Amino acid sequence: QRPAELFFSEAKRKNIGVIVRVPLASGLLTGRYTATTTFEAGDHRNFNREGAAFDKGETFSGVNYEAGLQAVDALKQILPEQTDLAIAALQWILQFDAVSTVIPGASTPQQVSHNLAALNAPALDTITMEKVKAVYDQYIKPTVHHLR
Repeated sequence: QRPAELFFSEAKRKNIGVIVRVPLASGLLTGRYTATTTFEAGDHRNFNREGAAFDKGETFSGVNYEAGLQAVDALKQILPEQTDLAIAALQWILQFDAVSTVIPGASTPQQVSHNLAALNAPALDTITMEKVKAVYDQYIKPTVHHLR
């Protein structure tokens, strides 16, 4: 959510398109991972959580994995039961008019189709958007580098 705080409005003001990458936080926002999830040895989610191999912001969008899991659990509580967390995350991003497009990762054709479902998903209402921001403020904002 950090870019939404100032960057989106500045990009829009200057008529600059925004391409959002890593929108599912390396899969964290799919809601499928737990504290016991393991990743293959060559998977950056296994070895680059602290940015040892390349930019820390690439793995889980720079979010501490455990804090991210707590945030995901909180998001699951505030989103309607029928809402798929990955689709909701993509829909949340696409609701910003400054965003031109997103680049969600996909390993299978099914994941591509699933991600595309966000285009036809109903918009998140204002109350839900406020609750999502509250989850971010509680679990994520204190752990990311807001002054970097």
